[in-house]
Amino acid sequence: MLAASCSGDIMLTLYSYPELFGVADNNGYGLKVFAFLRLAGLPFRHEHIFDASSAPRGQLPYIVDDGETIGDSDTIIAHLIAKYRLTIDAKLTAAERDIDHLITRMLDDLYWVMSYSRWKHERFWPLFRDALMRTHPSLTPEGLDKARKYNAQRYYFQGIGRYAPDAAYRRGVADLQVLVDLLPASGYLHGETPTSIDAGIYGFIANIHFYDIDTPLKQFVSSHANLVRPVVFKHSLLFVPARARGPRPWIRSAHSAELTLNVPMARSSYSGLSAVERERDTFLRHLK
Repeated sequence: MLAASCSGDIMLTLYSYPELFGVADNNGYGLKVFAFLRLAGLPFRHEHIFDASSAPRGQLPYIVDDGETIGDSDTIIAHLIAKYRLTIDAKLTAAERDIDHLITRMLDDLYWVMSYSRWKHERFWPLFRDALMRTHPSLTPEGLDKARKYNAQRYYFQGIGRYAPDAAYRRGVADLQVLVDLLPASGYLHGETPTSIDAGIYGFIANIHFYDIDTPLKQFVSSHANLVRPVVFKHSLLFVPARARGPRPWIRSAHSAELTLNVPMARSSYSGLSAVERERDTFLRHLK
């Protein structure tokens, strides 16, 4: 379990898959919600689970917010924005919201290729299986083989399981190329401050870039700076458990991983900052 809190009583719990390779959830959807909660500055507790049988629709992630259970990452984010009157997307135009919707659906497509690369492709499956068992000793080869057979059925009926590996990866790389074309060289998709779509992009791209197995998806992401830069930046600032990367000034306790944000610098001090320091300060100011 990883508890994360900004302040006050924690009434919200996120349930998602466990971490792998230093990311808080090895599934893009759970990491998307985790990132959104951190961006929004909402206090929450993070419970890592493998068994999704009690989750809404039998899928992770889901949240329990003051006794209300909500599943599906998009539904969760919409609920949080409405209930807590979050302004993270308030300045978006209608056209920008349409772009966000299209990217979200494209990430849904990319998910299947990412999952295929882990559970289906014979070349990478043993490496993924062994990494899971090293990180989570409670897992067994028999249990993972059962999960793999279940996923093979899902892939077949969804369609990606009928693709040869090269064809499957071409589909995923085509999705990633769209992000390369849309993301700016600096800042975020819609400007200087992140919006909810940046949490979604982080959830998926971080799970490719930090994935310690050299799949074609990882090779593509790592070769494009405008995909890597915002992911590494956000990862190093907010989303790495203290025990995984050492102490961070905004982490009060390595055991509870409670978040206490750095205070942004006064704007009059900006003249002496590097471009990276300016971006960091803008990011933290947005969170305040």
